[in-house]
Amino acid sequence: MQPGAHLWVALVHHPVLDRNGSVVTTSVTNLDVHDLARSARTYRAAGLIVITPIEAQKRIVERIVGYWNEPEHAARIPSRRDALALVRTAASIEEARRIAGHGGPVELIGTSARPGRDRRTAGQARGAIHAAPGASRLILLGTGWGLAPEALEACDVILAPVEELSDYNHMSVRSAGAVILDRILGSEGTEVIGT
Repeated sequence: MQPGAHLWVALVHHPVLDRNGSVVTTSVTNLDVHDLARSARTYRAAGLIVITPIEAQKRIVERIVGYWNEPEHAARIPSRRDALALVRTAASIEEARRIAGHGGPVELIGTSARPGRDRRTAGQARGAIHAAPGASRLILLGTGWGLAPEALEACDVILAPVEELSDYNHMSVRSAGAVILDRILGSEGTEVIGT
């Protein structure tokens, strides 16, 4: 069984923080949906769930997916259609959890650019996934300024931040998602070469 077969990725638009620390709902962006779906497909994750309580935002996601299912677009770039076929929408983290687990138990894995206690390294997460590849898991990727405290508190595990190689700590969610998927589902044995 592929390690990612029961691992879902969630792009969380609510509840997340704004730059002032207030809980908000962010807007869906075309690039995030496209790029995270492509990363999910590349690493053989089960799918991408876009979480937003706003119906108009869900319709945007449906239009993005629908566009690539139209025959002329699907024929032009079939790999895009394959990736976007993995996309679902949910109104809440709980609804996403039900989708990911098909009604069964799901381990929620939170992410945060902020350090904190009891964070699991990517290597530890990788080991857990490879040890029990049939267990359902959902990785929460927060938009805006990250997952709100109540979202992080609901998680069973929180990953350590993507290691910074500089004092700049403002990676896009789609880039961070790709790095995380590579570290927990990608090939082992690669090294970061410093300059």
